[in-house]
Amino acid sequence: MLFSPGQSFTYTANPGRVIFGHGTIAQLPDEIERLGLKRVLVLSTPFQRSEAEKLAQHIGEKAAGIFAGAVMHTPVNVTQDAVAVVNALGADGVVAIGGGSTTGLGKAIAVRTGLPQIVVPTTYAGSEMTPILGETSDGTKTTRSDPAILPEVVIYDVDLTLGLPPMLSGTSGINAIAHAAEALYAWDRNPVISLMALEGISALSGALPTINHNPSDRDARAAALYGAWLCGICLGAVGMALHHKLCHVIGGTFDLPHAETHTIILPHALAYNAPAIPEAWQQLQSVLGDDPALALHQLALKVGAPHGLGAIGMPEEGIDEATGRAFANPYWNPRPLEENPIRQLIARAWQGAPPAKD
Repeated sequence: MLFSPGQSFTYTANPGRVIFGHGTIAQLPDEIERLGLKRVLVLSTPFQRSEAEKLAQHIGEKAAGIFAGAVMHTPVNVTQDAVAVVNALGADGVVAIGGGSTTGLGKAIAVRTGLPQIVVPTTYAGSEMTPILGETSDGTKTTRSDPAILPEVVIYDVDLTLGLPPMLSGTSGINAIAHAAEALYAWDRNPVISLMALEGISALSGALPTINHNPSDRDARAAALYGAWLCGICLGAVGMALHHKLCHVIGGTFDLPHAETHTIILPHALAYNAPAIPEAWQQLQSVLGDDPALALHQLALKVGAPHGLGAIGMPEEGIDEATGRAFANPYWNPRPLEENPIRQLIARAWQGAPPAKD
């Protein structure tokens, strides 16, 4: 049992409507109508423009247009361009289809304009379940939380994830696991979120190897999307720690792909915190095995993830810069940050070496 009779906690449930299943995209027009929207702007990345066009056709006359300019880390200048399109077209809402980049753009538009947003995830990012927005300007990534950032409706359609390539499925899924892992030792953790965290980690860690072997396995895809939803709730409900701080610093500074960065850093950040989180470590053992940090490293290898930050574009000389930035405005963390161990953590992550507990 995750609840201790002597435990005190505060649990705040974020509002929002979730529709989950196969073929649920068919309900999008009804959801637009339910929100009273007349002209919605469809958002996507350039790569997913064809999906945005299909979505716009499905919506019909309520599609005001398409903005296919979403990119990772939600640059402020891209958001400004999108808001200009919103104003020019007279859009009264946005529909984001895709992963974290598109969801982030929808959130950034919503918090600036007050417009309602619907998200149709096609990855396992989990951002759609949070009131958190990370934005990049001049090479620096900052985050903020605001109820106005939270999407009004999320439509999970398992069928839309069937085309997600196996490696991207793996890194996206491990990125989601990171949200749940840190939720287990968050300063404001509670037993409700811990239940969701363990269920989400179990679902994803079981499904991702199957997806890597057979991407069209509908049961595994459903389990992964279910797990990602739960992990996203965790991210939106409690605070995060060292892992997310490092990913924001390193990803934003060196413009690295989001999911891959989280996948590579997670085992190392977890190993760093292991001495300070005995209860959470035991909980993770119940779903990942004796050494959860090593298990996540091995899971990344199984799904074909890149073998280190160096492999995704971070220069070796960036290790010292990332170490220094990790100590600027640090997140709360269960283990105090120590400069040499943090540098060693980043160096191992850069090399793609297995995690090591100091």
